[in-house]
Amino acid sequence: MEPPTGATAKARLQALGAVARAPLRAAAALGVIGGVLVVPQAALIALCLQRAFVEAAPPAALLPLLGALLATLLLRAGMAWAGRRLADRAVERIRVDVRARIARGLVARGPVWVRSQQSGALAERMGAHVDALEGYFGGFVPLRADVVGVPLAILLAVFFVDRTVGLVLLLTMPLVPVFMMLVGWGAQAASQRQLQALTRMGGHFADRLRGLGLIRLYGRGASELHGIRAAAEELRVRSLRVLRIAFLSSAVLEFFASLSVAMIALYLGLTYLGMLDLRTAPLTLGMGVFCLLLAPEFYAPLRRLATHYHDRAAALAAMDEIALVLDDAPTVVASDADGGTPIAATPLVSVRDATLRHPAAARDVLSDLTLDLHREQHVALVGASGDGKSTLLEALAGWLPLHAGTLRHAPGLCIGYAPQRPFLFAGSLRDNLRMAKPGARDAELEQAAETAQVLRFASRLPEGLDTVIGERGFGLSGGEARRVALARVFLRDPDLLLLDEPTAFLDPDTEAAVLQAIRTFARGRCVLMATHSPAAQAAMMQVWHVHDGRVRTQGGMP
Repeated sequence: MEPPTGATAKARLQALGAVARAPLRAAAALGVIGGVLVVPQAALIALCLQRAFVEAAPPAALLPLLGALLATLLLRAGMAWAGRRLADRAVERIRVDVRARIARGLVARGPVWVRSQQSGALAERMGAHVDALEGYFGGFVPLRADVVGVPLAILLAVFFVDRTVGLVLLLTMPLVPVFMMLVGWGAQAASQRQLQALTRMGGHFADRLRGLGLIRLYGRGASELHGIRAAAEELRVRSLRVLRIAFLSSAVLEFFASLSVAMIALYLGLTYLGMLDLRTAPLTLGMGVFCLLLAPEFYAPLRRLATHYHDRAAALAAMDEIALVLDDAPTVVASDADGGTPIAATPLVSVRDATLRHPAAARDVLSDLTLDLHREQHVALVGASGDGKSTLLEALAGWLPLHAGTLRHAPGLCIGYAPQRPFLFAGSLRDNLRMAKPGARDAELEQAAETAQVLRFASRLPEGLDTVIGERGFGLSGGEARRVALARVFLRDPDLLLLDEPTAFLDPDTEAAVLQAIRTFARGRCVLMATHSPAAQAAMMQVWHVHDGRVRTQGGMP
């Protein structure tokens, strides 16, 4: 997929901010009001100095002015605090919403797409890439209004007092946004490269961490450490380039702002010394102090925006990566492999002239596949390892797209799939079972566990179904993990059961109990079971043989 254009990324960012538009606007309004209050603040300071040093007013006469100045300062501080709180709330709401959208996008894309991605890279999009939006929405967006409102108010106030100072401010102001725009192009490209390096490193590290046991077993620790070190070094270099651009932009903006303030100070000093006279009326101390105080405040919003300008570049770069998950996420439906639409049919599943091939494979696993699956049809799928039994189950479950042909599911079909290597999460057995039906009552859950013979081993564990296991079922045997997956299928109550070696690694007594449970549960349903077990084959009504890329059907007795 081609990366999104800059304009498209901006539109996406605006769409993401819609969930927190009200607090963002309120934060921006408070920022503008607080910034404009610098004008009366400077006026009060200048008036105090004028009366104290020029008019020699008594200290008591200055108390009302000092009280008003204190109130102005407290009001500005309160508005800054309230605006920061609103911006933080808006950022948190946006982050939660974006992560929910990414999760929905992953679900909509389905297991086929997800399995083709590095899990570490997906985690980075959920984590660091979403966090990269914080500076944009929490800093850059509220400051955009400040850049327009505050300098305009200061410019009008300064022009009212001294036109020369106002003209200096007016002529130097365009230099800042022009330079920001030039720097922004480079910053966005550098930020995008830095985020891509972070994604690669996160994916690389997460995959190696998951396979740490295998790496140690084969003595590949040193070489893998070298790979991680290289990825970290690339990330360091990319990050320093982003920081270099950010520091350079801030330094140049500070230079322009300082130069402008110096020009105003020089003009005021020469005017007071009588060496320069561009005014029709004399320049008082209060007027000069007022202009000198407002000169740096005129550039303050632009300097703050420049500080957050690299946050904008980082957000645009992060949006390009996040969009790979959000954009064009397909809705998973049973359909033709060439884009057809679901149709109502008597079979639960209908496959016609299908070819199955894994995405990276050079040859077909199965070809010329035509079959129908109906209710009350119980089939044992047999064949040598590697002949395509699991591949067929994955395709029927929607985990593998057809390379050619059509696959149609009956409308509203509910599928229960128990793979050879079921994924079990770190948590209790009860939590892992509840994944199939989050709203299941404890009685339903325990009934499914008992039917799948999970309670046969769980009853011997310290806390029964509440015993905590490790990620990927650490602490359980292969047969126990398969029984947990089978209990999930029972709890889901599907129309079609796709079972991949559900009785592998079981002793004869437990296997007989599991097969009896499957047969009992399968009444009124369809079952397709990949197996090498003679007992499992005998328990099914039909036996289909997978060999040389073909599936041959053969009748059998239950």
